Amino acid sequence: MPPTPLLRHPRRLAASLLTGSLLVGGLLTTPTAAAAPSTAAATAVRVNQVGYLPDGPKRATVVTTATQSLTWQLRDASGTVVASGATVPRGADTPSGQSVQVADFSSYRGSGSGYVLAVDGSGSVPFDIRANLYDGLRTDAMAFFHHQRSGIPIDASLVGSAYARPAGHLGVAPNKGDTSVPCQAGVCDYTQDVRGGWYDAGDHGKYVVNGGISTWLMVNSFERAERAGTDAALGDSTLRVPERGNGVPDVLDEARWELDFLMRMQVPEGKPYAGMAFHKIHDAAWTGMPMRPEQDAQPRELHRPSTAATLNLAAAAAQCARVFRPYDAAYADRCLSVARRAWTAARANPAMYAPDSDSTGGGAYGDTQVTDEFYWAAAELYATTGESGYRDAVTGSSWHTSPTAFSAYGFGWADTAALGRLTLATVPSGLPAADRDRVRSSVTAAADGYLSRMAAQGYAVPVPADGYFWGSNGEVAGDAIVLAVAGELTGNERYRTGVLETMDYLLGRNALGQSYISGYGETSSQNQHHRFWAHQLDASLPHPPAGSLAGGPNSGLQDPVAEEKLAGCAPAACYIDDIGSYSTNEVAVNWNAPLAWLAAYAAERTSTGEPPTAACAVTYKTDSVWSGGFTATVSVKNTGPASVEGWKLSWSYPAGQRVTNAWNATVTQSGTAVVARDADWNRTIASGATASFGVQGTYAGTNPSPTAFALNGNACT
Repeated sequence: MPPTPLLRHPRRLAASLLTGSLLVGGLLTTPTAAAAPSTAAATAVRVNQVGYLPDGPKRATVVTTATQSLTWQLRDASGTVVASGATVPRGADTPSGQSVQVADFSSYRGSGSGYVLAVDGSGSVPFDIRANLYDGLRTDAMAFFHHQRSGIPIDASLVGSAYARPAGHLGVAPNKGDTSVPCQAGVCDYTQDVRGGWYDAGDHGKYVVNGGISTWLMVNSFERAERAGTDAALGDSTLRVPERGNGVPDVLDEARWELDFLMRMQVPEGKPYAGMAFHKIHDAAWTGMPMRPEQDAQPRELHRPSTAATLNLAAAAAQCARVFRPYDAAYADRCLSVARRAWTAARANPAMYAPDSDSTGGGAYGDTQVTDEFYWAAAELYATTGESGYRDAVTGSSWHTSPTAFSAYGFGWADTAALGRLTLATVPSGLPAADRDRVRSSVTAAADGYLSRMAAQGYAVPVPADGYFWGSNGEVAGDAIVLAVAGELTGNERYRTGVLETMDYLLGRNALGQSYISGYGETSSQNQHHRFWAHQLDASLPHPPAGSLAGGPNSGLQDPVAEEKLAGCAPAACYIDDIGSYSTNEVAVNWNAPLAWLAAYAAERTSTGEPPTAACAVTYKTDSVWSGGFTATVSVKNTGPASVEGWKLSWSYPAGQRVTNAWNATVTQSGTAVVARDADWNRTIASGATASFGVQGTYAGTNPSPTAFALNGNACT
């Protein structure tokens, strides 16, 4: 973690001032190489640089001073124009400080590589349209956590020779090690074995409050996939982890590495504050850069217990007890015992706050509002046990009905009430139906707010104009998780569309034309702040591995590199891919965890691009006819046993009628052949349900109704 108080939420932006201790020059063993802001080389046509899903939204933002619509052309790898249309002027986009227009080519459902979107003489970077677009990112974003493991060798057979390294902080010289760590003076008079876990970010610290939410997100990703029936993609032997092949889903194996560390941070029985969790463990002083973990010679220290850390432990361990039980009942029992002890200890010590001033050698993670952590922990314990005491703690919390549980800035390590809501909305429990429905409505209301904000911006970002603070990309990813859960609760496709558009933002459709995910996109971050992945400082060291998410634009400019190179930047453009800019360009587990969640979600599919087949019955009803014109309603009923996820209805007009307009579907015609595709929001037709749309057309002579229809290539009755 960078040498500064962690200003990761807007309520903290005015709380601290940078001091002389923040100067990077004293930490870097090699001067930071110059890096120019990415805007210099960015094309005016900003796209998701990896690409788009065939059945997903496909939008681009065009930076232009033109006030009239412009023509866009989608060209395939051979240069052939496969689709075209007109942009929609949006004018001034406040967060980016740019004037923009939007090109929407969602109606194109083809697939391939090397597409370019051309607008007004400018072409985008090449991108793909394919159904397996996010498969690689799903794996790489999850692999980030294995790379960050402490206390285990990182083996070349799993990560490649460039990223292999010995185990860090196991007491092998020069390490002082994490197997017998003393407390800071006055905190305790014993040592604790706190080996393992994940290094939090670009430093060698390990923090319970950040580890708790990150572990929860990893496990929640699997729990959500189980509900969706897509958990096999996160199952055993799907990730590059040493535990593969043990019969346990790999994502849970990875989460367990951190869970074991979190439980080691619990104060032992018989000691003062037994059951509480030490807030963090890190070096006594900031180490230099670059430095691999096994080279760290600094003494390690445990920092005093905190209520926030203890409740993070309670929440993550309670979730563990629920999700791990089918795979390791004994471990689930251990997790639940730890969670109960932590909950009891936190109730007995409800106001042990970690101070913002404790930022020497590691981040402070100060938090003086922990009622939200109490709510989250109670929700997890109740969802796991069903016990009335935990239910009462949930329903008695002010957060249970607060309209600010989902804030305008999303959730994060210091704002966890939303996590409790997400669990209560999705995990079956004994909450009264009316209470459960109200919680679910709060999820969809928050998601609708994010969608409204996206619709009002040129880059479709769910954060407000003042939301570009430390770790803004984590905020964007967290908002997208709320959108995805809203989609799960309602079945409404607009939420999935919102999720995919946030991925577009992270992968290049943004103010800088910059992919913030290393290894993904033509212009992707490669110099994130990190002590081992430090190629910018030492050419013998690697760049960050693919799938590592940079913190993102931060209008606070809270490091010397940002202060020097980004002065006067618009909020959404306050980012530089420089290893010295820790306030815009660090990596962290609590940013990669929501990215991994989203990559797994985005990678899910039921087909390879074309919608699945289904049994069907179609009714074609002519509503009105006049001289040379007509309107008709087409209704397609799913008579098959399973839902149709995405549909394409085709027919031919027997007398050469021509469709001139359509609603509730996208309709195209070639000769007499007509194809109607879903309008995204109505892409799902449940078994026994009906989707209807309308067409307007012209005819010459007679206007007979078509008699043969096919749904996704299957003949209908």
